[in-house]
Amino acid sequence: MTGKYVQNGYSRKIYRSRRKKRRMRLIGLTFILILVCILTVGFVWMTVAETEEPSHTGYEAENYSPQVSGTQDMPWYLTLINKENHIPGDYKPELVELKGGECVDKRIYDPLTEMLEAAKEGNLDQLPEVVSGYRTSDKQQKIYDEKIEKYKKEGYSEDEARELAKQWVAVPGYSEHQLGIAVDINGATYDVYSWLQENSYRYGFIFRYPGDKTEMTGIAEEVWHYRYVGVEAATEMYEKGLCLEEYLENI
Repeated sequence: MTGKYVQNGYSRKIYRSRRKKRRMRLIGLTFILILVCILTVGFVWMTVAETEEPSHTGYEAENYSPQVSGTQDMPWYLTLINKENHIPGDYKPELVELKGGECVDKRIYDPLTEMLEAAKEGNLDQLPEVVSGYRTSDKQQKIYDEKIEKYKKEGYSEDEARELAKQWVAVPGYSEHQLGIAVDINGATYDVYSWLQENSYRYGFIFRYPGDKTEMTGIAEEVWHYRYVGVEAATEMYEKGLCLEEYLENI
């Protein structure tokens, strides 16, 4: 009886051992299956993410990168220049000199002079002055460097000064002034800027950097800066309250 008991006990031990091994194998197979599923889902998610268009919603101005499709095929007056879009390498405007010595692309000379003459209405009957027109790369660099030095003298570090300067002065190669179709206008009173904001579109010009569009343009408000885009585009932008980046994204 003792031998039978030992034999039965030994059999039960073998049975338990085999059952334990089967459980371990089952657990191992289950773990492998779960791991394979996780890897498969991860691979599919990464594939989908790579094919989706990135969203610009909520981006800060510094990170906003408007990739306007087809801008290279746009007419000259709709060329987009901003922090993300460089001056075309072969761009060479034919310049003409204004009263006061500044130069602009000759194609905007007539509408610009007509606009300035009409703007006398809001400028104490004085002709507003173009204080900055076409700029060479060297001139743009000089203005940019001077702005950096100004902030450094106010106590900002080199990096801080550069970031502050970029809010007001475009880095050389990324300035509309290098196109020859943008101007800075100086008036006898602030009223001339109100007049320009309400009437410049009639002559094909836009108030390029409104304060409420800084996130998209990347430049702080400049009430003096006007850019030629043609009467049709300027009128639509004025009526719909669009900046150039928004307009180009929707055509």
